[in-house]
Amino acid sequence: MTGTAYGHGLVLGKFYPPHAGHHHLVRTALERCARLTVLVCAATVESVPLADRVAWMREVHPDATVVGAVDDIPMDVHDPAVWDAHMAVFTAAVPGPVDAVFTSESYGDELARRFGAEPVCVDPERTAYPVSGTAVRKDPVGCWDFLAPPVRAALARRIVVVGAESTGTTTLALALADHYRRRGGVWAATRYVPEYGREYSEQKLAALRAADPRAQWEDVVFSTDDFPLIASVQNVREEAAARSGSPVLICDTDSFATTVWHERYVGGRNPLVEETADRTAHHLWLLTDHDGVAFEDDGLRDGEELRPWMTDRFRAELTRTGRRFIEITGTREQRLATAVEAVDAVLGAGWNFSPPLPENR
Repeated sequence: MTGTAYGHGLVLGKFYPPHAGHHHLVRTALERCARLTVLVCAATVESVPLADRVAWMREVHPDATVVGAVDDIPMDVHDPAVWDAHMAVFTAAVPGPVDAVFTSESYGDELARRFGAEPVCVDPERTAYPVSGTAVRKDPVGCWDFLAPPVRAALARRIVVVGAESTGTTTLALALADHYRRRGGVWAATRYVPEYGREYSEQKLAALRAADPRAQWEDVVFSTDDFPLIASVQNVREEAAARSGSPVLICDTDSFATTVWHERYVGGRNPLVEETADRTAHHLWLLTDHDGVAFEDDGLRDGEELRPWMTDRFRAELTRTGRRFIEITGTREQRLATAVEAVDAVLGAGWNFSPPLPENR
C-alpha cells in the first residue's frame, strides 16, 4: 500500500453494472486507505440482482470489504428527509466510523459530511474512463471494453449448437464464431467453446489402448458417473471463455446436451447432470438436423442409425424445458446463413436493463 492517508474509506454506488470507472475509483481509494468498504446499493426494481453485483465487485477487488444493501428510496439530493432515509440504509450496512468518502459524484461532499468524513473526489469528468452505468445499460456492446471479466461473462449472449452425431455441429459452431470475429472491433474476440465430451471420449479410448493397442471405440464403456463430470467441465470452460470474449459466445454443445447424451450411452436420466445443466443461462440453441448430412465415422462414432432418434430427443427436451431453439437444415451455406440471422436477432433484442429508481439532483 502506498500513500495511505485514511484509516477507513468508503466507496458507495449502484454498480449497475460495475465498469472501469467504478474500478478506478475503488483502486484509488484502496491506495489511500488502510481499509476500504465498498457499499453496493441496489433497488428491487433493477434487473441485476444485488448478490451478483456484490460478487462481481468482490472478485475484482479482493482487498476491499464489499457489502450490499437494498435501497428502494428514490434519490433527491435537495430533500433532507430523503437523505436521512438513505443514510439509515448506508450506516446500517457500513461497519464502523468512516474517515473518507471517495466519489466521482456531485453529492459526494454531502455524503461525506453526513458520515462525518472527508470527501475525496476522483475523476469527476470521467476523463480516465469515459463510461457510466447509464451508458453501459444503454449500449453494452459499445462499452464492452470497459467491463471486467465477470460482468462480460454475465452479459455475453451464449449460443449453443447441438445435434446428433455427425450432423455438422462442430462445423457450424466454428463457422459461426469465425463469422463474428470477421466483423472486427469488439467482435474480434468472439470465442468458441469446443465439446468437452469428445475430449473425454478420446481420453477413455486412449486409456483402453494403453492397456490393449487393439481396442476400438466400441470397446469404450460409459457409466452414469461420467456425465456429471462432463457437464461440469463444459460449464467451467464455457464460463472461462465468456470472461475473455466478445458479446457473443459460440458453444459446440453444452451441459444441457449432456442430458441427451446420457440417454444415448447409458439410458434414463441422471438428476445431477440435469442440475448441472440448469446452472448456466444460455440464449439460443441451434439444433442441426441429420437429413442431408452424410455420416462420417471419425473413430469416435458408431450411431448412424440413432441419429433420427437423437434429433427427436434434442427437439423434445429443448421444447419440454422451455429453451429457445431453431432447427438448422439445408446446405452448409444455408445453415450458416440461418444461424447468423437467428443470432443477430438475439443480439438485436438488446439487454433490456430495468430502469433504476428516479433521481433528482
